[in-house]
Amino acid sequence: RARAIGLNIRGWQWIGLAFSGAFAGLAGGIFAYAKGSVFPTTLEIMTSLDAFVMTLLGGINTLSGPVVGSVIYTWLESEISRHTELWRAILGGIILAIVIFFPQGIVGFVQGRWEAWKDRKTEGAKA
Repeated sequence: RARAIGLNIRGWQWIGLAFSGAFAGLAGGIFAYAKGSVFPTTLEIMTSLDAFVMTLLGGINTLSGPVVGSVIYTWLESEISRHTELWRAILGGIILAIVIFFPQGIVGFVQGRWEAWKDRKTEGAKA
């Protein structure tokens, strides 16, 4: 649609890439300054995967989805790891169940239910 109204899609993609890279670099610089030093184990692949899982849990089509997903993931990890040694397996099972049963993420599911409820309410008011 954007191309149909004359926007340079490729240019906007490059601008988005540049801004995201700049923000990532700024965040990395602030992180290194705050910690005093950075080691490869600090920024391993599992850290990136955790962020990806948090986004999937909350929902990728919403702005609040990753925030909600990170809160839920952090809370689950904290609670489960406190009670059992098998916390990674249990956390993985819970994450798998959430992703299977809520393919749009938790926020996407809640938004869908909210929209359905509003539609039923407006249909009831018209009748």
